[in-house]
Amino acid sequence: MNSPDIGAVRAYLLDLQDRICLQIEQADGQSKFVEDNWQREGPGGGGGRTRVLTDGAIFEQGGVNFSQVTGDSLPASATASRPELAGRSFEALGVSLVIHPHNPYVPTSHANVRFFIAEKEGEEPIWWFGGGYDLTPYYGFDEDVVAWHQVAKSACDPFGESVYADYKKWCDEYFFLKHRNEPRGVGGLFLDDLNEGGFEHCFNMIKSIGDSYTQAYLPIVEKRKKIPFGERERDFQLYRRGRYVEFNLVYDRGTLFGLQSGGRTESILMSLPPLVKWQYNWQPEAGSPESKLYEHFLKPQDWLNEL
Repeated sequence: MNSPDIGAVRAYLLDLQDRICLQIEQADGQSKFVEDNWQREGPGGGGGRTRVLTDGAIFEQGGVNFSQVTGDSLPASATASRPELAGRSFEALGVSLVIHPHNPYVPTSHANVRFFIAEKEGEEPIWWFGGGYDLTPYYGFDEDVVAWHQVAKSACDPFGESVYADYKKWCDEYFFLKHRNEPRGVGGLFLDDLNEGGFEHCFNMIKSIGDSYTQAYLPIVEKRKKIPFGERERDFQLYRRGRYVEFNLVYDRGTLFGLQSGGRTESILMSLPPLVKWQYNWQPEAGSPESKLYEHFLKPQDWLNEL
């Protein structure tokens, strides 16, 4: 199976969405995902299956999206660095999710896995996988970050000695707010344009990464969900969520691709947190738990070897 099999990718992604939603519901113990099936409007075709959980016992809001869209040409966000894609029709499918917890001691997490294929009559198709996951704590714990990266490394190790290090570095560079000169969180994995080694090899790699997301995240949720918190911690969480909004609306490729390609706005923007607090020129107090986020956790580092 070395030529692209879109049917196999679709079947895997739908199953991945089902499994992640079930595990998130079980972890929350109260709320269920509401499903919204939609068809793409305007030029092109396709649709998706959006699932959103709100007001849970643990999760304030979570969205897990599946989408599969087609079009006659790729938007500027996709062809800017790859001009060879201009003039090709495309099909894009993937699962993307963001989970925003109530408790500030439980990190926000994001994951996605996706597949693109761009075709032109008389030429070989151009295809690739992308995706990964990253963690955004408000009050960090070294052991949680180490465990997160250990799962990420285990997912990558069967595919080469340097795979984790390469994708970890890429994640640190990608989830970075240039205008603030700070990372969005403590990283994880990020990859794009993956087609080296053939379709089957790449598909197996992306499945390993997709399947490992809940193994990385849910143990952290379980460990931190009952830590008491007050107004101070909640205010800091809401303030820091503003960084999440900034990144997703200014830099995120998936958001830009979805909006530029005429995707469904409600599904694209489900990644944004339900509540955010903005405060002009806020600075953490020296030596405070809040300052530790900036001084220690928002510093890209080798979490598996330096602690």
